[in-house]
Amino acid sequence: MAKRKTQLTEKKISEMEKEGRGQGTGENYKPWINIQDFPSSGLSTRGKGWKTNRIHQFLSKLEKDYFYILEWNKSVVDIREQFPLNREDTLFIASTKEIKHPTDPKSQIPIVMTTDFLITVADSTGTTQIARTIKPSKGLEDARIIEKFEIERTYWEERNIDWGIVTEKEMPRNLIENVEWLHSSYFDIEDLPYAVLNTYAQQMKVFIKKYNTSIIEMVTEFDKTFQLEDGTSLEILKYLIAHQELQVDINQKIHTHLWVEDVFKNM
Repeated sequence: MAKRKTQLTEKKISEMEKEGRGQGTGENYKPWINIQDFPSSGLSTRGKGWKTNRIHQFLSKLEKDYFYILEWNKSVVDIREQFPLNREDTLFIASTKEIKHPTDPKSQIPIVMTTDFLITVADSTGTTQIARTIKPSKGLEDARIIEKFEIERTYWEERNIDWGIVTEKEMPRNLIENVEWLHSSYFDIEDLPYAVLNTYAQQMKVFIKKYNTSIIEMVTEFDKTFQLEDGTSLEILKYLIAHQELQVDINQKIHTHLWVEDVFKNM
């Protein structure tokens, strides 16, 4: 567990509640924990979430990797990280199961437990929520960690919400690396008005059908043809893939030296 900048107090918890932490949905959601709450997390967020249009807070690289999986999944419509659990309920569960409730190491007061991700999933019947905890597989060998997870599992079970643990072993590495590469290109490209970007995007689809070369050769030719600054057409291509307007096998690593026809097979 990361160490906070200052010890946790009841006053601090009350202030966090008044700030609206753990409340809201979509763009208006505020995570219970921010990376600024800790001296150094070694991790910074980059850009807004595709689905939420807000900056997300991650306490580990593994959490961020899982976030990329959620971003690509079309059925996921909202992602709420560092979601707080009702403290009275977790204290009751801990007491009932004779498990020591997590406390602040300095003040020793019971903390507000959180679940790494509360995810809203949509299908033809409506929306449902699922809760996921992210943990390195080696952490599952720690008896104390398992005790905390039992509190969390029971909490969500009582609410009829599916809860599960995700480790690095369940995370598709190629998909994660591809989405990480694409992520910042999802939003509009700087200095290109949306109407202009859309025009170039349609032209890019034509180029892909026309050029039987490597991706990097194709986008270089696109830059020259339309007199764009070097690298602009690669961003346009990434924009199209990120919006899933170009079909790729996201589980195969996308390299710019690959041939166009090998990456965009259905064009």
